[in-house]
Amino acid sequence: MTRIRMVGFDADDTLWRSEDYFHAAQSEFERIVAGYVDLDDVAARLYAIEKANIALFGYGVKGMALSMVEAAVQITDARIHARDLHRIVGLAKDLLQHPVELLPGVREAVEAVARDFDIVLITKGDLFHQEKKVRDCGLADLFRRIEIVSEKDTATYARLLEEFDCEAREFLMVGNSLRSDIAPVLALGGWGIHVPYHLTWTHETEADVAEGAPRLQVVERAGQVPDAVRAAARAASATARAS
Repeated sequence: MTRIRMVGFDADDTLWRSEDYFHAAQSEFERIVAGYVDLDDVAARLYAIEKANIALFGYGVKGMALSMVEAAVQITDARIHARDLHRIVGLAKDLLQHPVELLPGVREAVEAVARDFDIVLITKGDLFHQEKKVRDCGLADLFRRIEIVSEKDTATYARLLEEFDCEAREFLMVGNSLRSDIAPVLALGGWGIHVPYHLTWTHETEADVAEGAPRLQVVERAGQVPDAVRAAARAASATARAS
């Protein structure tokens, strides 16, 4: 009989705050650039450079910092002063040192799910930075496995599920990103719980997930996750009985 055997959790903006800090850094970057040019599309131009650089730099603070430096030089036609480039590097250093702040209800939710299911943590980004946040979060001991990957797509999830000895239909992923946490798992035949965050990087919103998609639930906050996981487990069992 099909059942949910394993639950995966995303980290950034699912378990703890992250995009708030990136958003503040980007706002400061825009203020720095505004000292040289009067443009209303700085954010879009920065994102275009970030997106083009993902294949080279990957995700995370360091990739963002290099993209901000490149964007600043490009947008200002190389007129930006060295002191302002240094300020941009300082933004990255601050991002790498921000505290890990669990979102409300997260600890209780993760502990509740862990009582009934094997749980794993699957996150992407800069290895050193993500390792530090995992160490500091106080939840690491609850997870059977902790995976820091360079990309979260169907190929990555398929590889991880094979390593976990878990079929996709027996796996459920909890996360704030439709692109990275939900769409790939649904495509493989797994289950998803989307917990939207109040800020989302543009890149993570680029996903084709139909409203009301089968095997997907949307909840507003972490405290609703345990009940949603149990509901998915019941649905998985019912689907198996009906087939």
